[in-house]
Amino acid sequence: MAVDQQGLLARLVRELVRLPGIGQKTAQRLAFHLLKAEREDALRLADAVRAVKDGLSFCQQCRNIAEGDLCEFCLDPKRDRSRILVVEEPSTLYAIERAGGYRGLYHVLLGALSPLDGVGPSDIRAEELIDRVKLGGIAEVILATNPTIEGEATAIYLTNQLKPLGTRVSRIAYGIPVGMDIEYADEVTLLKSIEGRREL
Repeated sequence: MAVDQQGLLARLVRELVRLPGIGQKTAQRLAFHLLKAEREDALRLADAVRAVKDGLSFCQQCRNIAEGDLCEFCLDPKRDRSRILVVEEPSTLYAIERAGGYRGLYHVLLGALSPLDGVGPSDIRAEELIDRVKLGGIAEVILATNPTIEGEATAIYLTNQLKPLGTRVSRIAYGIPVGMDIEYADEVTLLKSIEGRREL
């Protein structure tokens, strides 16, 4: 019996370590916390994870997380539909929303170009963004990819694809340190980066 319990706990630790930013020690702490927690509390966490996996998908328009066909931003009639801000991940979109000040639409690439890793334009859904712009009505595309080699390569590629369509293409300013993921920037830095964007 004790061996089975140890095996189950070790399995939970292995699964927790697979989460981003969770190391072995943190995983062990979380596992012991869940073990000591009331059964209802632990099951509520398990139910929330299950609900996310069963009830969420990607928005058919912008690729953000959505509970239906479209996300809350694409459904919002008060958003400025002439601007699209392009991010690599949904977590960055929500960091920008927390900063406030941007009221346009989004496009989530779900990654960045990385030829060495085999990630090309079709893997990041670049064509979906280009198709959205081709439909018309988009005055500006704001590129908010991370200031990394992959993020820069993605911004250059998208600029080359979008400029011939006659749409203004801008890049957020470099108030965010190079090498830092956008989602970890504070709200003021993030807002200033968007306000200080430059045309490409």
